[in-house]
Amino acid sequence: MAAVHVTVWDDRDRVAGSRAPTASGAPAAAAPALFVHNIFTWGSDSMYGFAGQRPLADSRRLLLLDRRGYGDSPDTARSDFDVDAEDVVEVLGDGASAVGLGGAHLVGHGNGAVAALIAAARRPDLVRSLALIQPSAFTAAAHHPVVADLLDRVRDGAPGVPDGVTPEQYLRASTEGLGMAMPEPTSRRLRAVATSMRERPVWEAEIPLEVVRGAALPVLVICGTWERAPAAYREHVGLPLVAVAESLTGSLGGRLLRVPGYYPHTQEPAAVNAALREFWG
Repeated sequence: MAAVHVTVWDDRDRVAGSRAPTASGAPAAAAPALFVHNIFTWGSDSMYGFAGQRPLADSRRLLLLDRRGYGDSPDTARSDFDVDAEDVVEVLGDGASAVGLGGAHLVGHGNGAVAALIAAARRPDLVRSLALIQPSAFTAAAHHPVVADLLDRVRDGAPGVPDGVTPEQYLRASTEGLGMAMPEPTSRRLRAVATSMRERPVWEAEIPLEVVRGAALPVLVICGTWERAPAAYREHVGLPLVAVAESLTGSLGGRLLRVPGYYPHTQEPAAVNAALREFWG
């Protein structure tokens, strides 16, 4: 059993005709999909997580992993993308491949996409496809000037969150401080923020692009267009994320989907869900 919590959504039995019959008359199986979330959130969260992808459960089993320190997973002293990748591999091995279809479709958002990339490199045999939603894989695109500037700022800047800053203050600065609405500071949200404040920086990640490319996995990269984002958020976060998305698409021989906004799967769930359905086949 995996050390982390996984929410399972499977609505196929409730949707008439959602499963095409096979020649034997039994319902056709579809490979499951495993989702790995970003910071400040958890798998089934409606604000930043994958609640908007619930409609996809009408045709396959969805597995929503809560990374350590988030949602219903156990606490951790420090969230780490390498540990998250091992958890992803364990979940894939425990249940996603049990249907005998050669693994699951893997979806990662932000920092969760970094863990998904590392996991796919470690066990490509357990992954049928890789969808990356605004991946925070900055080191994989360090050659791009916008990304290089970001990496210089974060590496040369403050060593971390200043002492005495509470999770609620950090959440407010990360949302209202950039011109966005602050979500309700529930205990569940603040726990997620506290974990995010202690995450190992993603600019320390070594992304095994050659291994992923060599595995010949189908890759879909999704990013926002960012024209509606607050100016400071677009400049300091959006432009580097777009550059990473474009770079990874080229490096991995994938397909790039641009959707309006800056949180594709929550702001434009219908467009993202339609793309995922088509991508999964």
